[in-house]
Amino acid sequence: MNLTLAHSPDADDAFMFYALAKERVQTDLRFEHILSDIETLNQKALAATYDVTAVSFHAYAYLHQHYALLRVGSSFGDGYGPLVVARPDAGFSATNLKGKRIAIPGKLTSACLLLSLYAPEFEPVVARFDEIPAVVREGKVDAGLLIHEGQLTYAASGLAPLVDLGRWWKDETGLPVPLGGLAVRRALDPKLIERIAAAVEQSIRFALAHRADALGYALQWGRGVTGDLGDKFVGMYVNRWTLDAGPDGQRSIQLLLDLAAARRLIPACVPVELLPSAC
Repeated sequence: MNLTLAHSPDADDAFMFYALAKERVQTDLRFEHILSDIETLNQKALAATYDVTAVSFHAYAYLHQHYALLRVGSSFGDGYGPLVVARPDAGFSATNLKGKRIAIPGKLTSACLLLSLYAPEFEPVVARFDEIPAVVREGKVDAGLLIHEGQLTYAASGLAPLVDLGRWWKDETGLPVPLGGLAVRRALDPKLIERIAAAVEQSIRFALAHRADALGYALQWGRGVTGDLGDKFVGMYVNRWTLDAGPDGQRSIQLLLDLAAARRLIPACVPVELLPSAC
């Protein structure tokens, strides 16, 4: 059976889907891989474009009627996550972001939602995620919100960290910070959804068992992150919650959306269910 599978052109996603892309997984499912940045995927998911797609957990609040979240394939940071950076001479701190123009990688990203919970009165300026270091360095905005490998390479752009939202979330909640997951169309047969989840899990386990080969493939999308740094980045977001979000992961996603609903940052409370259901 042929299915569309959309995900980000990033080293961690490429690592997860290496075995599927190279047909190293024993499955009769065939996936057409569509690569695009996460905010574009969020927008495409609003129209239920793909069978399986990476989405931000923030975006799930607007997608849950058409998509369900898989318990496999999620991205969580354990005490680290989206990073707010500024120029070293910015003249303000993490506790003084009110009114600051901050470049964000998309309004439906979980990073943006986390920043809205942390500093609700900042002024968002949407920019491509990989262009944010430049617009901060050039003074077009006061600060920038970094995702992906930018969290490790910001210093090379001459920028300084203000706040790590993953660290803040862990301090506040004791939970891993919820960033994004794999969503599957609810219209698909439940047995097919189970087969999709099994194929993704096999792909992740294969990559972990053949790390060097999977990294060699994945770092084609490393955007300058190579070697040990590339390995570190992949390890940050392909972790135990990627294989199974588990109770802590589900609790963290639910808390993020509950807090967002209470602050009226999303339209309503959204119950979080992960498929296939836990035994």
